[in-house]
Amino acid sequence: MSDIKSLDDLKSAVGTAAPAPAAVVRTPVRDKLGRAYATGKRKNAVARVWIKPGNGKVVVNGKEMAAYFARPVLQMILRQPFTVANVEGQFDVFATVAGGGLSGQAGAVKHGVSKALQLYEPSLRPALKAAGFLTRDSRVVERKKYGKAKARRSFQFSKR
Repeated sequence: MSDIKSLDDLKSAVGTAAPAPAAVVRTPVRDKLGRAYATGKRKNAVARVWIKPGNGKVVVNGKEMAAYFARPVLQMILRQPFTVANVEGQFDVFATVAGGGLSGQAGAVKHGVSKALQLYEPSLRPALKAAGFLTRDSRVVERKKYGKAKARRSFQFSKR
């Protein structure tokens, strides 16, 4: 590399540098039925999610969303990716989810829907990424240690 001692040297050195790589152009990923597939995970729950254009119907393990996730908070969690991407009621969701509890399963379906949305329509990626929906929440329950009542809680101390 040559020594750069003035601004003119710097300009000429920058001018000879390789051009910056172009932005990655993402293409939609869909199967022959026009669906996008993604796997979502949260805690111990794993969700397989397919989305396709439709009227907003959500089916989880063969049941309607309202029947499977009875709590309104869990239904709200499932709707968040559509709200952030401004595509409410435009996609049908079919999901199978296993493992964990209802809260973890709702988070897994949300993660899967977000990933499938950005695969179906790459222009939705910036909004979903900014909201943090494409990142897998890696927090899991800490294991129990020997000599402890739980993961960190000690047994009750007694002097006598």
